[in-house]
Amino acid sequence: MSERQADQELVGRAQSGDKRAFDLLVLKYQQKISNLISRYLRDSAEVMDVTQDAFLKAYRALPGFRGESAFYTWLYRIAVNTVKNHLVAQGRRPPGGDVEAEVAEQMEGGSRLRDGATPERELLSDEIARAVQGALDDLPDDLRTAIVLREFEGMSYEEIANAMECPIGTVRSRIFRARDAIDKRLRPLLRP
Repeated sequence: MSERQADQELVGRAQSGDKRAFDLLVLKYQQKISNLISRYLRDSAEVMDVTQDAFLKAYRALPGFRGESAFYTWLYRIAVNTVKNHLVAQGRRPPGGDVEAEVAEQMEGGSRLRDGATPERELLSDEIARAVQGALDDLPDDLRTAIVLREFEGMSYEEIANAMECPIGTVRSRIFRARDAIDKRLRPLLRP
């Protein structure tokens, strides 16, 4: 049984009134949604509140979920809308550069875990992480969203198209252009 089929079965049970089935979906996706929301918010208590609010909205909207997209794609859209609405209600806007800050931190931390990490390698890894972060920050929102969903969230082109509400061809083009921009930024660092 595929992950999508397993989710669909749990959704079906939850729609029939099985609260335990929805609890299992929450357990499965809580960390992913929390990580997503933490890219917009810095305060951990606020992240927890907005994450809980996103799942509450998903639970209330569950009867209308028809399975046309993967459950996570649907939940992702709800979470992004919830955090954006939260920011607007607070009189704030999503920060441009902070959305992918966590990604750069993960890249930096991961480089130190490799065997044979020398100070030179760590310095180069840090420079690469900063270059990737800088390239991501400079991308237009549509390109940044597409590449983050693909490379860091692991979503398929179809899931990204559903989440971004655009054709798959547009998603492919955005990801290509984003990769090209990042590649241009990294080329000088990777020359021998």
